[in-house]
Amino acid sequence: MTVLERVRTGAMLLGPAFVAAIAYVDPGNVATNTAAGARYGYLLVWVLVGANVMAGLVQYLSAKLGLVTGRTLPELVRDRLPRPARLAYWAQAEVVAMATDLAEVLGGAIALRLLFDLPLLVGGLITGVVSTALLLVQDKRGQRPFERVITTLLLVIAVGFAAGLLVSPPDAGEAVAGLVPRFADADSVLLAAGMLGATVMPHAVYLHSALVRDRHGRAPHLLGSTRVDVVVAMVLAGAVNLAMVLLAASALRGRPDVDGLDGVHAAIGAELGGGIAILFAVGLLASGFASTAVGCYSGAVVLDGLLRVRVPLSTRRLITLVPALVVLASGVDPTWALVLSQVVLSFGIPFALVPLVLLTSRRSVVGEWVNHRVVTAAAWVVAAAVITLNGALVWLTVAG
Repeated sequence: MTVLERVRTGAMLLGPAFVAAIAYVDPGNVATNTAAGARYGYLLVWVLVGANVMAGLVQYLSAKLGLVTGRTLPELVRDRLPRPARLAYWAQAEVVAMATDLAEVLGGAIALRLLFDLPLLVGGLITGVVSTALLLVQDKRGQRPFERVITTLLLVIAVGFAAGLLVSPPDAGEAVAGLVPRFADADSVLLAAGMLGATVMPHAVYLHSALVRDRHGRAPHLLGSTRVDVVVAMVLAGAVNLAMVLLAASALRGRPDVDGLDGVHAAIGAELGGGIAILFAVGLLASGFASTAVGCYSGAVVLDGLLRVRVPLSTRRLITLVPALVVLASGVDPTWALVLSQVVLSFGIPFALVPLVLLTSRRSVVGEWVNHRVVTAAAWVVAAAVITLNGALVWLTVAG
């Protein structure tokens, strides 16, 4: 096999991690990253880099579990729980899926309002319709076409959020200095906690094990290719997130009106022009469309894995869209709704991370591909950090 053939064969194996990576560039990430850059410039670049490394480790472990066992994380959890506990586990996962969907539908609705001045409810309906169409690709055409569509949207997101850097390039020296861990004040610590605490999305952890299983089956010999898939996808997602921070640091730093996604869009338009603001809104729209479809896909994986109940993805999309539309119709403040969804989502973090680390650390589950002690230790550190930070954020939010 020639080098070109090897590269082509390796490229054919890429894809599952790109779908999972959508969770790391959803509307919630946009709001957090732009706030960090606008308020503190390049100070918290190191937080974002560290968060991306943590996410890469978690996603690789999820993919490894699916490849080595030929089963999904929810399926393996189901085998180890009695029925009452299994139902309770599914209930929390379903609530978390709805909270995730709320944030992502809201992001798409806000983007449509920015682009076409549509009411949030109408934007939410359009986001639901488009995400249903995306899921029909998976239902009718299979996983590979779905991966291509989602990867294309990921590239649109990248262009939309990075385009402003061409107009307002970051200060290279300050950006490099931002790699040094430090804080400015108590608020910067809180914002860093938000960036780290929201690093790992429960639905991405559940989903990745299913994505590789459905693409390859039980195929531990593909672990090397999977590592490449995860690294490339997470580097791309990390670069997009970094672009958000750098853009806000270079163009929006110190502006008092950068509050929420609407404020970020308006500030970008004022500082960099309407064209860049439109590209930002298009990136946000692609983020909302893709992350909503991926989140719904994950919910179906959890339902099937825990309860052995299968429903068409398009049907599940319609069911889980209802709570998001109810919230939009109620006239709730979008920023408050985003915060609330992240609080609810935080409760699901331990239920995804702890079983993942336990299962990949047991030879009885993964055999010779059991985690190295160093990997297990690192995974527990990541899990403890993410769970602790999410708990702290929930407490601070409730306490006001």
